[in-house]
Amino acid sequence: MELKERLNRELGQSMKAGEKIKVSTIRMILAGIKNAEIAKRGELDEDELLSVLAREAKRRKEAIEEFKKGNRQDLVDKETQELKVIESYLPEQLSEEDVLKIITEVMQEVGASSPGDLGRVMGRVMPRLKGRADGKLVNQIVREALEPK
Repeated sequence: MELKERLNRELGQSMKAGEKIKVSTIRMILAGIKNAEIAKRGELDEDELLSVLAREAKRRKEAIEEFKKGNRQDLVDKETQELKVIESYLPEQLSEEDVLKIITEVMQEVGASSPGDLGRVMGRVMPRLKGRADGKLVNQIVREALEPK
């Protein structure tokens, strides 16, 4: 459990350094991991830990959008700081070009050519991109790629 150990180690370091946002964010991540372990009734592997982190990042991105709509810049700033902490534990995100390249490969593999193939393509693409690309972005790119020209 390399990632979990790193989180626990950095929690202690952040507490000593007085980094309040980082401490609270790591605590939320660890609580999410604990809840997932309880649901699974066992330890999470690295992929499952990354899924928890990706879910937390997604929540922050959605909250940022909602707070922007509500003109709450103070909360936007807080969520943005938390998102930066979470992203520091995620693998480096792929560019849109890299994501498109993988999607194109999968479309050729499964012979996808119409919007009706969206589910088959997404089912094969998402495991390859695990934690390295936002699902909403991937879905949007797949939809555009499958649209009739």
